[in-house]
Amino acid sequence: MAERTSSAVLGRSESLLFLTDDQLRRGIEAMFFAYRGFTADPDRILQEYGYGRAHHRAIHFINRSPGTTVNNLLSILGVTKQSLNRVLRTLVEDGLVDSRVGTRDKRERHLFLTEKGADLERQLSEAQRGRMRAAFRNAGPEAVAGFRAVLEQMMDPEMRRHYLDGTDGG
Repeated sequence: MAERTSSAVLGRSESLLFLTDDQLRRGIEAMFFAYRGFTADPDRILQEYGYGRAHHRAIHFINRSPGTTVNNLLSILGVTKQSLNRVLRTLVEDGLVDSRVGTRDKRERHLFLTEKGADLERQLSEAQRGRMRAAFRNAGPEAVAGFRAVLEQMMDPEMRRHYLDGTDGG
C-alpha cells in the first residue's frame, strides 16, 4: 500500500504535459528493471529446456493465434527469417510446435502448439501473470489503465494493430 501512495504522490507532482529529462530517465530505468523482473521467472523455466527469450516470444504468439503463418510471426517479432527458422526448427524438433503446410497455399506454413508446447506456454504465462496480477493489484485500477495507455502509445502503429487485433477490448 505504501508503494501505491508514494507512486500516486509522485504522479501528482509531475506534470503530464512536461517531464524533465531526469524524470524520463527514471521512467526508462523503471521499465528496464521491471522488464528484468518480468522476464526472470520465465528465463529460469526456459533455461531448463535450453531455450531463450526468442523461443518464449514464438511460443507466446503461436499460442495467441493458433495456425498463424511463419510470415505473420516474422512481422510480429521483427526478426530475420533465418533467426526465426532456427527457433522454430528447435521447437518443432523438440515436439513443442507443429508446422503444417497451408491448405490454400502450399508455400505457407501454419504453426500450432502441441500439447507439450501448450504446457510450456502455460508455465511461462502463469509466472508472468502472477507477477503482473500482483503489481496491478498493488497499483490500483487507475494505474492499470494508465500503464496500458502509456504502453500502447509507445508502440509503433503496426505493432499497435497487432496488439489490438489480439485483444478482446478489455
